[in-house]
Amino acid sequence: MKIPVIVIGGPTASGKTQLAIEWALKINGEIISCDSRQIYKYMDIGTAKPTAEERNRVPHHLIDIIYPDEVMSAGEFQKLARKSIEDVYKRGKIPFLVGGTGLYIRAVIRDINFPPKVDEKIREMLKGRIRQEGLLSLYEELQGIDPKTADKINPNDEIRITRALEVYYATGKPISYYRRGIDVDYPGYDITYFVLNPSRDLLYKRIEERVDRMIQLGLIDETKYILSLGYSPELPSLQTLGYREIIKYLQGIYSLESAVEEIKKETRRYAKRQLTWFRNEIRVKLISYEEVENAFCEISRYRK
Repeated sequence: MKIPVIVIGGPTASGKTQLAIEWALKINGEIISCDSRQIYKYMDIGTAKPTAEERNRVPHHLIDIIYPDEVMSAGEFQKLARKSIEDVYKRGKIPFLVGGTGLYIRAVIRDINFPPKVDEKIREMLKGRIRQEGLLSLYEELQGIDPKTADKINPNDEIRITRALEVYYATGKPISYYRRGIDVDYPGYDITYFVLNPSRDLLYKRIEERVDRMIQLGLIDETKYILSLGYSPELPSLQTLGYREIIKYLQGIYSLESAVEEIKKETRRYAKRQLTWFRNEIRVKLISYEEVENAFCEISRYRK
């Protein structure tokens, strides 16, 4: 029997958490967070983590699981999320996969295999070849090994060319092999995939309010505290929207007013990119706030 998995995606500040909690309470569900920043400890306000009260109402999983100087790949997240989904279902609950990180959601619900971690020696070997032979030589090699992938890569894109060859040398299989299941649902799941799609004006208003609320709740002090623990401001985790601008404020690069305006501007841009991603996903149901009640009818059969 397939595990029912209810996915709620959407742009930042669209109300995913609130909707997921409301629905999970109605059908005895638990939430698996699918957010590439809520996985970090200490980063609470700037990532809009569910509050302690919200987590008491409905259990949340995969929040606060690594430190700011650690890295999580999509492949590693896939394993953790699928284990959480199985654990939730075994306890008689309905798993909700909720978040704005479209890549993480795709990794969990599609039948994708991720290549293993590549040996650093292979990477260094390829870098040496680029210095000696030039990037075009490696691109031409990739065309012979994996023309499907090469056709999608610019001949000057060193990162993607190197990555594709790394995978081939490490596994003996082209990287396209690992992307075959990108449009195929994971066979163990019965997936219902909703994406919140509010009007642009309403979404931008919610973003403005969220950023103001983050400042009021203490984003500046939270950022200071994380830095006081010894974490470098250059870490990828601290280049997250909100933190990077507040760090520049603390460094004297921005005034507080400028930092806040920058956060709002960049968050609007990020939300636009998120919506573009979700709209290009397969088998998703875009829903406005007015359509939420009808959308719930589609999953009410899971009510216990």
